[in-house]
Amino acid sequence: MPLTDLTLAECLALRPDLHEPPDLDAFWDLTLREARAAGGTPRWTPVDTGLTQVTTFDVAVPGFAGETVRGWLHLPAGAGLPLGCVVEFLGYGRGRGLAHEQVLWANAGYAHLVMDTRGQGWSTAGGDTPDTATLNGEVPGFLTRGVEDPHDLYYRRLFTDAVRFVEAAREHPAVDPDRIVVTGHSQGGGISLAVAALVPGLAGVMPDVPFLCDIRRGAQIAGQPPYTEIAEYLSLHRDRADAVLTSLSYVDAAVLASRATAPAFFSVAMMDAVCPPSTCFAAYHRYGGPKDLRVYEFNGHEGGGGHHRRAQLAWVKDLFSAS
Repeated sequence: MPLTDLTLAECLALRPDLHEPPDLDAFWDLTLREARAAGGTPRWTPVDTGLTQVTTFDVAVPGFAGETVRGWLHLPAGAGLPLGCVVEFLGYGRGRGLAHEQVLWANAGYAHLVMDTRGQGWSTAGGDTPDTATLNGEVPGFLTRGVEDPHDLYYRRLFTDAVRFVEAAREHPAVDPDRIVVTGHSQGGGISLAVAALVPGLAGVMPDVPFLCDIRRGAQIAGQPPYTEIAEYLSLHRDRADAVLTSLSYVDAAVLASRATAPAFFSVAMMDAVCPPSTCFAAYHRYGGPKDLRVYEFNGHEGGGGHHRRAQLAWVKDLFSAS
């Protein structure tokens, strides 16, 4: 598994000049105001997972355009309230899965809110979250859905869902609204960066080998999907590169990262062919708040795996102990 991109020294020195749309803040302000105006109330329905030390709820939150977004809320049984909370966003192609599958953070003593990913993953007994938009790109996947116009972008809808999930977490009586950390691997890492930029007052953010950062470069150099979806689309539509890449800049997590202020704990893998390390470093260098980084020099897209989960557990413990 060779290096896929720049060396570590080159990545540490990298300061890319990314295109930032002049109306970026207005675009997201309007998007989120419209989502909130659509109304709706989060629903938290207890479910029996067979686990005795974790209490789980089937979650339904009004997301983009008020559409229902599913998820799971896990709470450590018998813990004193309110709790620090970890809100997790998932990798490309993944849905929330089964109710008992992801309980690490609850076992560590925190509330853990897992967001389903619209249109991705697979159905469960509790239902999943469809993407109701009819606009689709001409390349299979999600990156080119509605890619000709930033208002139609799939990730405009998904980022809005994620913001609304964090807002729902703040309203839950079991959650301390001042102690919320957002996290995710790959696609989830990119979402967490966008949320950190769009939601003030977070306690922290943990982007793990984040996707959707320096999207133009990702489309140019990534050896494996999903960035390759953009390259394939533009290989068919040779005259649309500027329009498409300008549209995608509205959801580029490295562009948005400069607006984030919460403490951040990044991970980057130097042999990552899915999210090339230079794209992850673009977000790290542009990040607007205090930040730390773990680099896994001999790993691919799996990143630090269990070793990094252990580092994240220690980071969150220290973060919440200081608050």
